[in-house]
Amino acid sequence: MSMFNQRGIFLQLLTPSIVNPNESQVSMQLARKELGWDAVNDEQTEALVDSVYVTAVSADGGRSFSIRTVRSDVDGDGDIDSDDKEKLLVLAKAYSAIVNP
Repeated sequence: MSMFNQRGIFLQLLTPSIVNPNESQVSMQLARKELGWDAVNDEQTEALVDSVYVTAVSADGGRSFSIRTVRSDVDGDGDIDSDDKEKLLVLAKAYSAIVNP
């Protein structure tokens, strides 16, 4: 995250398991950066707040993903629904297709 953008998405592609080599998992953290002030050390601080963690799982090598439950309104339309889940699934699929992030 930069000084200009206070929101961020952190993605991690997890390695397949020995049991299922076609399995792919994308771990996602959506967060907002909040600036503060440490009066003792007289310096600015940064903290990640409002974090949402989601893991998308693929059993077919990343061609399709599934998410069990979405518990946050990630698209900002005021409700938690299939649109939120769909956006996260598309993000997971796109990220898993990147060869050298």
